[in-house]
Amino acid sequence: MNRGRIIFIAFLLAALFITLGGYAYDLQIRKHAYYLAKAAARRSEPNTLESRGTIYGRDANGAAAPFAQVKQYPIVFANPSSVDDVSETSHALALLLRRDEAAIEALLKKSNDSYERIAEKVTPAEADVVRDARLAGVYVDSAPFRFYPFGTLASQVIGYVGLNDSDSGQSGKYGTEKGYEDILHAGRDVHLTIDRTIQAQVEAILRKTAEKFAASGGSVIVEEPKTGRILALANTPDFDPNEYGNFPLASFTNPAVQSIYEAGSVFKVITMAAGLDTGAITPESTYIDRGSLTLNGYTIKNWDLKAHGKLTMTQVLEESVNTGAAFAESRVGHKRFYDYLVRFGFDETTGISLPGEVRSKIYNLAKNIRDINFATASFGQGIAVTPIALVNAVAAIANDGVLMRPFVDEAAGPETVRRVISEKAAKEVTAMMVSAVDKAKVAAIPGYTIAGKTGTAQISNSKSGGYFQDQFEHTYIGFRPAADPAF
Repeated sequence: MNRGRIIFIAFLLAALFITLGGYAYDLQIRKHAYYLAKAAARRSEPNTLESRGTIYGRDANGAAAPFAQVKQYPIVFANPSSVDDVSETSHALALLLRRDEAAIEALLKKSNDSYERIAEKVTPAEADVVRDARLAGVYVDSAPFRFYPFGTLASQVIGYVGLNDSDSGQSGKYGTEKGYEDILHAGRDVHLTIDRTIQAQVEAILRKTAEKFAASGGSVIVEEPKTGRILALANTPDFDPNEYGNFPLASFTNPAVQSIYEAGSVFKVITMAAGLDTGAITPESTYIDRGSLTLNGYTIKNWDLKAHGKLTMTQVLEESVNTGAAFAESRVGHKRFYDYLVRFGFDETTGISLPGEVRSKIYNLAKNIRDINFATASFGQGIAVTPIALVNAVAAIANDGVLMRPFVDEAAGPETVRRVISEKAAKEVTAMMVSAVDKAKVAAIPGYTIAGKTGTAQISNSKSGGYFQDQFEHTYIGFRPAADPAF
């Protein structure tokens, strides 16, 4: 080997050692505080979100659309033991990040700590100015956070990820994030049936309607009758899971599956279905409406306070006559009527696989078999149902009398629960509902045959008993096209 080559190799080795030495110095001396803080961060925040699975819905073309995913955001953190001047550093960070100076100073005063997170999800511009400031003991890095690309869309179905009470880790809170915590935490994805386009339109209409009538809240559910697939499920008020800390606790619950209410006259559809299936009535059966009915010392009146005279059962549904529904229930008989409510699923949860689902309340009919209780139940008062149970029950009528289990998890797939009424009875009820739409003109859409029913119920007063005279809950339920329902 010639002398020149030996010198060249020696030079390369020297350069390598110098580079390694510089790296070691950088690692062990200059950036010691930084890496110490990073190590402390891993100890104090052991449960990262980096591997958490994605929650998908569907777009208009049926392709997967991410509703919840992990995204890296800039963060600002500090090693308090390496901060030169706590007061000056706190003041500088407060100005740069537009954060509370006292709160930052309280963190930096923890001189025995190696890691304190100063600010999360800072903007790229904020990250740059903190880097440029070169504050001793203060660093910029990135960390995984749960990100919800569509903001408030389907928020109560999705839920959010938040800190645990027991440790510094994070886990799902409410909705799918909670219900599928084990799956998502293991890094597996969840695919929901929610159609992003339908959901967005539903939420826009719901929000606009609630504002128009100054309603305290509302829910909309869109179900595919043949399968039980839930295409949209919306509530107002809702929340933004990206900023869940800015919303009250009540915003996180899902009233569509976690609350019960007295549905009112939409329940006449269920009553008529029971009557037609038993053969106790036909659409043409008649009775004489005298405007009121007294049972067990209580008087029932029609919503319009009118006596309509001779009416068919179809006209009872068209005019939404309370005494007519009570007549139909009396022909069915209390025990058989109750049995039909059970068959429609009102004595159990639907099993939709969203956390916290509650059961409808019809057990008072089994406990207190009085004529008045069954009469009021026939038009949806005195019993309470969940919106999801009500929608699913009417979906059974739309599905030729077959009850499906509603589902939001695509992996669950369609599941038949049982036949509730005959196909003949289902078609008869459907025809009566079409007639009700044509008569009332509510929800009538040119070019489509719509089956539907309105409902208005007084709100019960849990403190004094009875009902508020000036507070109401309004419901509309229907399906289209009536002959082969898709929604």
